[in-house]
Amino acid sequence: MQRQLCVKLLSKFPRNASSTNTNSIFQPHSSSSFLKSNGNPFYQQSFSQHSTLSRSHLWKFCSSNGVSGSIRNGFFSSPVLARRAFSNVLSKGKSRFPVNGTVGTHAGRNFHSFDSQYRGWRSIFRRLTTDGVVIGLIVTNVAVFMLWRIASPQFMVKNFMISVDNFTSGRLHTLITSAFSHRDSWHLMSNMLGLYFFGSSIGRTFGPEYLLKLYLSGAIVGSIFYLAYHAFIAPLVHGKQMGIVPSKVPGLGASGAVNAIMLLDIFLFPTATLYFNFFIPVPAILLGIFIIGKDVLRILEGDHEVSGSAHLGGATVAALAWAQSRRGRFRRF
Repeated sequence: MQRQLCVKLLSKFPRNASSTNTNSIFQPHSSSSFLKSNGNPFYQQSFSQHSTLSRSHLWKFCSSNGVSGSIRNGFFSSPVLARRAFSNVLSKGKSRFPVNGTVGTHAGRNFHSFDSQYRGWRSIFRRLTTDGVVIGLIVTNVAVFMLWRIASPQFMVKNFMISVDNFTSGRLHTLITSAFSHRDSWHLMSNMLGLYFFGSSIGRTFGPEYLLKLYLSGAIVGSIFYLAYHAFIAPLVHGKQMGIVPSKVPGLGASGAVNAIMLLDIFLFPTATLYFNFFIPVPAILLGIFIIGKDVLRILEGDHEVSGSAHLGGATVAALAWAQSRRGRFRRF
């Protein structure tokens, strides 16, 4: 490589000088470190941007490794001198600007590091089980429920409830943490029952990794729908009802995430029999239509107790996941 680069640089010097012109114009290339006069360790003679060198002129140089010699008409008087003169510069250049194999080595190391991290995460997901994911999600929700009894209310509102004010204040983590937060025991119980039965079904169908990602996707999209509704729709449609400012209304609960899991299971098995309010047997698809219709009605009525917008965010995730499963894509996204 050193010899090839040396030959490539020397090939830029004129090989034949014109017999009628005793002077040749030499213009150093701006990107070549070998031809710059400032800070160059080789040349005892400096030159300007447009220097005139005569044919008989000897260009003297000395290198840092003790080699001295001359260049006549743009060529070294000896190929040995050329090789030794540029060897030190080439070695310094490699340390600053790695080439060929060095670049491949650094790129390979970076890729190997990324690949190792990716394999590490994949190995963790492979060790997951459906029951483990379901129980883990339930335990996390219960732990946050107990945290409401211990921590200060201000801390919990700022970090475990979603609102436009929280989001614009930079508390982006509430997009997810609010989906693990419950203050009412009945709210927690109903969501966890739905997560246990429908989550187990989705986990057996697609795997525990898919179930976990579906829960998190439903949580994030449900929070986004909640923010969009309270930031843009509620102020226009409902205004300030009873002095309530929509941007300051906080929300919490796993309903958006659980809705994504429950409705996906309904979309996949529409003819299955489900029990409405635990007693009335109905086809799954009818229950799904009832759930979505009720959430739309909540939005139209401006319900402040139950967030229909977050529920519809989960329904959107379920619809997209069902469409992708029908196409055979992202079965393990």
